[in-house]
Amino acid sequence: METRLDFHGSDLGPKLVKHFVSAHRVVADTSLPPATQELVNIRASQINGCGGCLDMHTKEAVRAGETSVRLHLVAAWRDATVFTDAERAALELTEQGTRLADGGGVSDEVWANAAKHYDDDQLAALVAQIALINAFNRLNVITRQPGGEYVAGQLG
Repeated sequence: METRLDFHGSDLGPKLVKHFVSAHRVVADTSLPPATQELVNIRASQINGCGGCLDMHTKEAVRAGETSVRLHLVAAWRDATVFTDAERAALELTEQGTRLADGGGVSDEVWANAAKHYDDDQLAALVAQIALINAFNRLNVITRQPGGEYVAGQLG
């Protein structure tokens, strides 16, 4: 795969990404569990086919102590016993929030299930994280940013 655009080498790219990263830091500093944040990043990136984000977030999850079993089962979370009910609710919200055009949005049932496990601040963080990772996925997929070269911790 050949990269279409060196987004970070353009005038606009670094400025835009700086603001995305700042928004991500706001989410990272909430009470939404870091493991949940990474599971959301990984699941959305799987759905969107973003190798760059999958590379980054699986490596960061390992660095933070996530197990290989859980990482390998993210794509099949419905059929795995290693996720909590709260994580399952977050993963389902992630799927519906990522596949908006496929099912007409996020169902009331999925929202209510997430609201059983997360308070309003955590829900806001969860929604923001889903939106942010989808934005990063789209930047990377459209410009064909490859996965494989990321080193955990390289972005601070």
